[in-house]
Amino acid sequence: MPAPSLATLLYAAPLREAGTGEPQAIERDATAQPSVEQEAAPSVVVLGDASPSLPETGDEIARPDGEAVRSDTVEPVDLTPSDRMPVDTADGAPPLAARRAAGPRFLHRTRTTPVHTRRARGQWTIVTALALSLCLQIVIADRARLATQAGWRPVVVTLCGLFRCDVPTWREPTAFSMLSRDVRPIAGAPGTLQAQATFRNEARWAQAWPVILLTLKDADGRTLGARALQPADYLPEGEALGAIGPGQSAQMAVRIREPSASVVAFSFDFR
Repeated sequence: MPAPSLATLLYAAPLREAGTGEPQAIERDATAQPSVEQEAAPSVVVLGDASPSLPETGDEIARPDGEAVRSDTVEPVDLTPSDRMPVDTADGAPPLAARRAAGPRFLHRTRTTPVHTRRARGQWTIVTALALSLCLQIVIADRARLATQAGWRPVVVTLCGLFRCDVPTWREPTAFSMLSRDVRPIAGAPGTLQAQATFRNEARWAQAWPVILLTLKDADGRTLGARALQPADYLPEGEALGAIGPGQSAQMAVRIREPSASVVAFSFDFR
């Protein structure tokens, strides 16, 4: 029996059946002779992984540029994404991703110089001046309404004294107090009554002459007639309509037609 060739020995590796784990021999015909093609086949077959193995430590690795680098000088490095990101750009500034990660510039503390300090003070001075100017314009533009409020009137009066603007006269009808009043018939003029009164301004500021409501009543308290007297109605003709200063007294007098002979009572109210 001729000896088996090297290729036959390599291919005759033990085979295991599925589920048995026992090797199975390959049956061959003892009388069969190897053919010419079998004898001419290569006697060595390489099995396994065909990828080239890396050189051992101390060997040289050839590079495309011709320069050799020894493998024992190269250390493996596990690069993370942050390590692979470039640190500097061509102009020396950090990349966009690094600048975004660092946050806005105003969050970082910068070195303050005297120039920066003077510039900041100048900017705050301008902002403060503009804010005060805006407040002054609002107060002066709305002075007619603010002048009717006791808390704002001193401020409005002071500002208008500086900027030469007019201030509406203070109006507080309840601050007038009646000192004396009288209604009587005029002798020689039947059906005509003479009404006169003296009053005083108790407010803290000067007031314009008030509107006086004169009401005539009968013995039962029923209203027989009423009239709202304007300053031009009870002041002497040609007298200027000024203002009544705080604590100042004033007088009024007017003639009215008697609505009925049963008038026995009257009242004065300030409007």
